[in-house]
Amino acid sequence: MRKEADRKKRITRAIILVFVFAVTAAFFYWQNNDVALTHYDYTSTEIPVEFDGFTILQVSDLHNKEFGKDQEVLVSLTKEIAPDIIVITGDLIDSNHTDIEAAMDYIRQAVVIAPVYFVTGNHEMWSEEYTTLAADLEKSGVVILDNKSIILTKNGGEISLLGLPDGDVISKESEVVLASAGKEFCILLSHRPELLNEYALENADLVLAGHAHGGQFRIPCLGGLFAPDQGLFPKYTSGIYTKADTAMVVSRGLGNSVIPVRIFNRPELVVVTLRVDPARTS
Repeated sequence: MRKEADRKKRITRAIILVFVFAVTAAFFYWQNNDVALTHYDYTSTEIPVEFDGFTILQVSDLHNKEFGKDQEVLVSLTKEIAPDIIVITGDLIDSNHTDIEAAMDYIRQAVVIAPVYFVTGNHEMWSEEYTTLAADLEKSGVVILDNKSIILTKNGGEISLLGLPDGDVISKESEVVLASAGKEFCILLSHRPELLNEYALENADLVLAGHAHGGQFRIPCLGGLFAPDQGLFPKYTSGIYTKADTAMVVSRGLGNSVIPVRIFNRPELVVVTLRVDPARTS
């Protein structure tokens, strides 16, 4: 009888272990592969009335990750969002195991949906294959905005779109580009969120950034645990932050790099919709 009881206990423990393992595996798969859509309405009196409802899809920190065959998950979500423009705020590739095709599988389909604008992240800067990626991006019709600015027009209204290459400080060349902020409503693309104070000094209206991977492991009610160039308990990991007259949206990004796992921090696509403050038209 005792042997039979021990055998049943062993079987019960094994079943519990298998169940716990299966639930844990499913949780980690969900956390690292199910893409969340995060929507923000950004309201300002500076936005031209012609751009009311203008939708921006922000893609950040893909790091070669594949979401279905030929990036079918990302492409399907992009079609569903139907953005006016798509902006990519760096780290399409990972310098540790660069896979240009994983990035281009998405890019070739995205440019058919909406104009695509790109700025480099640190992994593009580190990768010896970035020259090849840049050539492929431009060949596909992507506009690389490193230290460049353009004017977007809609029904006679204008806003400016600026881009900075990755760097832990703002270069002299970048300062020249940033000097154009404040003339029209200005959207700045930059990989690094930790430079918010400098963006605010240059009067950028809206900044779109990534790099922090949401803090990698997010602690409920507390936020991210660690981010590159910010360290433990980083300040800028996910959501909207403001400094003076500048607002910054930080994407949690899609992929991983050195740390291969996300916890309470699903991959994210960010959708920003511009809204004209009623005070502008009253």
